[in-house]
Amino acid sequence: MRIADPLPSLGDVLAVLDTGLWHWDTAAGMVTVDAVAARLLGLPAEQTTLTEAQVRARLHPVDWNEITGVVQLAVAEGTLAEVRIRIMNDQNQVVRVVRSRSKPTFDRVRKAYVLTGTLQEVAEPRPGTPAGRSAVTGDWRRSREAFLLDAGRALAEARSTQEVLRVAANLSMPGFSPDGLAVFGVEGDRLTIIGHHGHEPGDDGPFTYMPLDTDYPAAEVVRTGRAVYISSPEQYKLRYPLTWPLAQRFGRRSWAFLPLTVAGRPMGAWMAGFAYPVAFTPDERSVLTTVARMLAQALSRAGTAETERALTDGLQRSMLPSLGPQRIPGMNVAARYVPTGGGLQVGGDWYDVIPLPSGRFALVIGDVQGHDVRAAGLMGQLRIALRAYASEGHRPDAVLSRASRFLHGLGEADPAELRFATCLYVEVDPVGGVLEVARAGHPEPMIRMPDATVLTRPTAGGLPLGIDPDADYPTTRLILESGEVLLACTDGLIETGGHDMDSGRQRLRGILEGHGGTLEELADALVQGVHGPSSHHTTGPLADRREDDIALLLLCRQGEGCGCGAETDTVRPPVRRTMLTVAQAEPERVAVARQQLRELLHDWSSPDQVDSAVLLLSEMLTNVLVHTDTDALLLAEVTGERSRRRMRIEVTDAGDDLPHKRRPGELASSGRGLVLIELLAHAWGVDPRGEGKSIWFELYEADGDGPDGAGPDGSRPDGAGPG
Repeated sequence: MRIADPLPSLGDVLAVLDTGLWHWDTAAGMVTVDAVAARLLGLPAEQTTLTEAQVRARLHPVDWNEITGVVQLAVAEGTLAEVRIRIMNDQNQVVRVVRSRSKPTFDRVRKAYVLTGTLQEVAEPRPGTPAGRSAVTGDWRRSREAFLLDAGRALAEARSTQEVLRVAANLSMPGFSPDGLAVFGVEGDRLTIIGHHGHEPGDDGPFTYMPLDTDYPAAEVVRTGRAVYISSPEQYKLRYPLTWPLAQRFGRRSWAFLPLTVAGRPMGAWMAGFAYPVAFTPDERSVLTTVARMLAQALSRAGTAETERALTDGLQRSMLPSLGPQRIPGMNVAARYVPTGGGLQVGGDWYDVIPLPSGRFALVIGDVQGHDVRAAGLMGQLRIALRAYASEGHRPDAVLSRASRFLHGLGEADPAELRFATCLYVEVDPVGGVLEVARAGHPEPMIRMPDATVLTRPTAGGLPLGIDPDADYPTTRLILESGEVLLACTDGLIETGGHDMDSGRQRLRGILEGHGGTLEELADALVQGVHGPSSHHTTGPLADRREDDIALLLLCRQGEGCGCGAETDTVRPPVRRTMLTVAQAEPERVAVARQQLRELLHDWSSPDQVDSAVLLLSEMLTNVLVHTDTDALLLAEVTGERSRRRMRIEVTDAGDDLPHKRRPGELASSGRGLVLIELLAHAWGVDPRGEGKSIWFELYEADGDGPDGAGPDGSRPDGAGPG
């Protein structure tokens, strides 16, 4: 039996298709090309590595500048970078035109672009020549229709003025393609340059703010609304003698100036310049006219969208505080706000940092229902009200209660316009790291510990603001340890991209655990992890792919691991701990405690020990709820170096009766708690307190250097209680 030949390599396939491969790392400043790409650049057909200067010498200087802009835009938009490049010989003549396609990425560590792409010659006769026209004569109609469909789709998808101009610059018209273009706008009685392609920087100087009564083709087009076609330099010089010197230096042979008309009114002009003579036949004029109409519509849409985004950004900026660096002694704060895309989508997300009379400060983050102007207006009013209540010195629960009553009152005049808002209010003591948290229907905060362990902190909460004017908002006390970072955010950061609350938190957990930079860099990473690279640093649009507004606040208590820039040289053993209260009226919080413990032990080497710890914790908490009338306080702690760690779980209550071991019968439903602790824990005990008692157990990581189950110091526990 004949064995089939192996599949050819990618390079072999591309070589058959006369397509070259290249790789460019801007940090190293080197470009590697294969044999085909080298030949297309006019070099010997062999793989080689070139400097950027060597590659640049082979390209038309205008095209080299175009490459830089296209790459930056493609990275920002997450799209392919495609550009047509003219290859020059030693006599500075164009020998061929190639198309380059690549998917660039940006390396934030090295501050460099990395690109791998293809190079392919544009196989078409020289435009404007008899051969070029005859090549498409027999199939002109089909070529024209295909070109116009592609051009219409590309222009319809362009979402910014710069993207519209980039699409227009890469249009390859059937049989006659311009080598330069310019788009003129109108401001008052003068022309302006919106954008251009195929020109050196500064070439637009003489044409900027040119009076409309100037003897120049673009000005005439705007004045009359009729296109101007110029087939030769002689015709240009005869018709426009005053401005001919301005055009002469570009060395072009033909020009087309067409009006950009929207709703019957010229909004500007489009100039297409050709390096060869063009007769401008009726078919060619029809194509140019159609492209000009599509270009005008695309520029109008892009201009409207950019105006709306600027209005949105300005409105939202004016409602958000400016966070200065090092405002809080011993702590750092970073914040981000990203409005939603698609029209005038001002939203109701906000954050705030409020100095309090007590010397403390408050972090506030919230989300008013809706993504419209009313939501933004209510957000502004609610933010001012919260600031006023907080500045009066009220506690977190009172601040939210008053804010809820205020928001409900705004909707009483018109119940149809009643909106609710979620809110998280955190009063922070910067000295002791104590956080008093009140929550109104808002996502719970997350804590990243110094060793990158991430916990979702359970906090008591009430209804969203504005629903019930008499709602209560209980507070939860947390401790932010040295080096820990708190993340508070709106649901837009969590649920965007088809995620629900659980899967979205897992995505954020991965970003928090894997990021080791500063607090500002972490804020950027969280937003970019959802939406890709940002075009603004702190606020403003990222891309028009957003599904919901995003607001986030990061608070770190300076110390090792928080990225605040206040790390010390002292290396301390990592410590993780979490505290949680389980009230008699909240037995469902036993499940929350189990989840907290699993998150704390996320990287524990033995899953069996984690299961044992969760089982014993359930027994201890249930014992308090069943056999006492008091609440239970859980303290879980992990200490020591990796693979030699100790976990200590302690549950404290105010009951007077000390637990004791029993011998439960076969059918007994209780009495096995201490028996399980004695069997599964390495050490355990019961400690009387002044009021109440504490029961605890310890487990040691099983894969330490000592024998299996040995303690951190190599000793082997006997499983008995403290002697």
